[in-house]
Order: sequence, then C-alpha cells, then structure tokens
Amino acid sequence: MVKILVTVIISYLIGSVSPSILLGRAKGIDIKKEGSGNAGTTNALRVLGAKAAVITLVVDVLKGLLPALILTLIFGEPTLCYWASIAAFIGHLFPVYYGFKGGKGVAVAFGGLLGVNWKLAVLCLLTVAAVTLLTKRMSAGSITGAALAVVYAIFLEKAFLPFVFVMAALIIFMHRGNIKRLMKGEEPPLGFLAGKGKGK
Repeated sequence: MVKILVTVIISYLIGSVSPSILLGRAKGIDIKKEGSGNAGTTNALRVLGAKAAVITLVVDVLKGLLPALILTLIFGEPTLCYWASIAAFIGHLFPVYYGFKGGKGVAVAFGGLLGVNWKLAVLCLLTVAAVTLLTKRMSAGSITGAALAVVYAIFLEKAFLPFVFVMAALIIFMHRGNIKRLMKGEEPPLGFLAGKGKGK
C-alpha cells in the first residue's frame, strides 16, 4: 500500500507539469485563454506554433511513460506501472500547479499505455491517426482511440482494463465540447490537414 501511495503521489506531481502552459508563459501568452483554452498539443499548435506543439507532445508522452517505467523498476513490482500511468494522467487533467485545470490527457494516456504494454499503445496510436486523417479532426481520433482502448485492453492487458476504462471515460468526458461541435458539424479541422486536398 505504501509503494502504491508513493507511486501515485510522485506520478501525479510529474503529470501536473504542463509544458504548453510554461512555453506560453515564456512568450507572455496564457494558453488557457487562447484558442480552445486547452493546455494540450493541438491548442499549442494553434496558439504557439509547431515547435511548441512538438515539445508539448514529447513531454506529455514522457510524463505518462517515465513514471510507469522508473517507479516500477525502483520498487520491482510490474503492476505499479498501472497506478503510475493513471496518476500521471490524472495529474495532467487536474494539475495541482495550475488550479486543477489542465489538458485532455490523450498524449499522457498514450505514454502510460506505452509503459504498460507497447502493443496496446501502438494499436491506440494507429486508431487515433487513422480516424484523424479520415475526419481531419484530432478530437474525433482521440475520442475513437479512447473508446477502442478499452476493447484492445480486454485482449492485450486485461488486468489493466479498469485503469484503461477510467482513462477512456475521462478523455471522452474532457472532449464533451468537441463532441457537441462534431455532432453539429462545427468542429474546426486540424491546422495542417485543413487544406489537404484543396486546390487540385
């Protein structure tokens, strides 16, 4: 129990660090008040540019991956990666450093899945990529990937299923505004995909 508690606290605090907020502050921009108001990769791309978006993506993935790997190695208990991944994910969604208002958790969740079962992570990544390319909406890809992660976990990492279910449910909940816009046909396309296929 002590190992789980330590794992959860450390992972949560690591997950609470927001690269997009820090990068925005360095430029005098409050990313929570710009674009979609989300402290994630997609809004970082729209508001801060491609370089900031790449940094945000990499750091967010590592926030989910490294606690799962390092704390498991330290304590020698493989199942601790489950607790580390979800705690980092929760930290990203509800960061203690920023008034408990964070991002939507897709990249961090991917990092956590990668630390637990790389096959599960890759399947989710391929799902997100395929749906995003088809719809030109990152939100559609993220929602679909989250939902199917539960299905994939049943076959690839059943013991991790309760954690995956919680992460998927929270990702979908955090995208509730996007879901409404998708249903109304008002969700804007992802920047570099918006003009794909036009002018030809």
